[in-house]
Amino acid sequence: MSKSTAALDVDIDTFACNFYQYMKKKSFLAFDLGATSGRSILGTIENGRLQMKELTRFPNQILQIGDHFHWNIYSLFEQLKAGLIAAKNENVEISSIGIDTWGVDFALIAADGSLLGAPYAYRDPHTVSAPEKYFQLVSREKVYNMTGIQVMNFNSLYQLFALSQANNSLLKAATDILFMPDALAYMLTGNKVVEYTIASTSQILNPCTKKFEAELLEKAGISPSILGEIVMPGHVIGTLTDSLAEESELGKIPVIAVAGHDTASAVAAVPAKNERFAYLSSGTWSLMGIEVKDAIINDETFALNFTNEGGIDGTTRFLKNITGMWLLEQCMKEWKKEGITYAYEKLVLMAGTTPAFQSLIDPDHESFANPASMTKAIETYCLATDQIAPKTHAEFVRCIFESLSLKYNYILGKLRELSPFPIDNLHVIGGGSKNPLLNQWTSNAIGIPVIAGPSEATAVGNIMIQAKTAGCVSSLHEMRQIIGDSVHLDEFTPENHDLWAAAYTRFLQITKIN
Repeated sequence: MSKSTAALDVDIDTFACNFYQYMKKKSFLAFDLGATSGRSILGTIENGRLQMKELTRFPNQILQIGDHFHWNIYSLFEQLKAGLIAAKNENVEISSIGIDTWGVDFALIAADGSLLGAPYAYRDPHTVSAPEKYFQLVSREKVYNMTGIQVMNFNSLYQLFALSQANNSLLKAATDILFMPDALAYMLTGNKVVEYTIASTSQILNPCTKKFEAELLEKAGISPSILGEIVMPGHVIGTLTDSLAEESELGKIPVIAVAGHDTASAVAAVPAKNERFAYLSSGTWSLMGIEVKDAIINDETFALNFTNEGGIDGTTRFLKNITGMWLLEQCMKEWKKEGITYAYEKLVLMAGTTPAFQSLIDPDHESFANPASMTKAIETYCLATDQIAPKTHAEFVRCIFESLSLKYNYILGKLRELSPFPIDNLHVIGGGSKNPLLNQWTSNAIGIPVIAGPSEATAVGNIMIQAKTAGCVSSLHEMRQIIGDSVHLDEFTPENHDLWAAAYTRFLQITKIN
């Protein structure tokens, strides 16, 4: 056999193997846990298409014990077991399991492998002044230059520092910390790993070396050995323990370290065709950013408080946190107390019925962080900036949607200045992708197309990372091709350029953010 013929045979074999994997039906179980609720979702890939089915949904409530706030990790574990049983009842072969959660929080593990207490929740007040105290030991600039992470008082670094300063007995007994998805995977498998994307939210990880900075922990009074070796998304953590395999009747199914941070899984699900895009993960918080190969850390990103978090396939998510639907959610809570409840579709229709640009706010102004009354806070802001204050519910909704659109334009402008490539469009993922009015106004404000969907991006990304590990797809690009072929996407193109440009100029004058 000639060398060329042998090579051709290998190519044919490779094609046949890839084609078989492409055609074969495979199912995966995703656990997607947010700070208020969680879900178990069955994802099935067949003939290059993804289908999803929600199996269970459950609350995730912060547990108050004395003056502190914790996560009930044991309740979450019970919900995961219920999800395993629900998956068994579907009568399909489950190829693997993946878990994603919110960032920064962690469980403490003892030398004998036991969990120590209930993990602290990021809303616990014990970290309120922790960053300022920590910066007396290591400067803010040095911490940012080492980690590229925006300073927030609840970052894992300051949580650990606060526990150390309080001489916390559980911390002193701990030999390991596991971030929330890793802790839950440990409860499923008995194996301990530290997944890269969730670790990157801690403000302890260096995004350039992709290793933990021992000095930051030592200055906090904590041994660096408390953090284990980092694994990348796609790593096989282990299989279900014997007891869980028997109880669920699923057998020894592999558990995969997906992109454990929910935003990392969501960004993996952006159905982009090339690198020239920005993304907006739209929910209670809005996270706007770009996907880059290397972290972007300089004086400007420090001043703007941009963050560099881990993505899949060695990528970095360079982004900014923006207050999102929190503003509207808090207004709706007030209106509900008045006996008025709106369907989301009704709110969208209401916003389009009132005059444009009569009330503009900075969504990230400190007065909107957690006011006793969001409507009064918005009224006060507008009056203090010599504007007409909203009066009707429709006017409040329009004020919020327009202000978010204009704030997105401001952040996108900064991303354009810092990005190593042009930005051709904005992909909106998450719950906000189902808001056609906000998506259109965002496109009007930023002057480029907005592509909306998938709304279930986090679960989609979780499932597709498992599919990549199983060999159903070979690359992030191929993952995104399948997602684009499987979900409905809406595209919005810019309108009324001059009107929105004038509104943006006024927005900058009012908010003074520039």
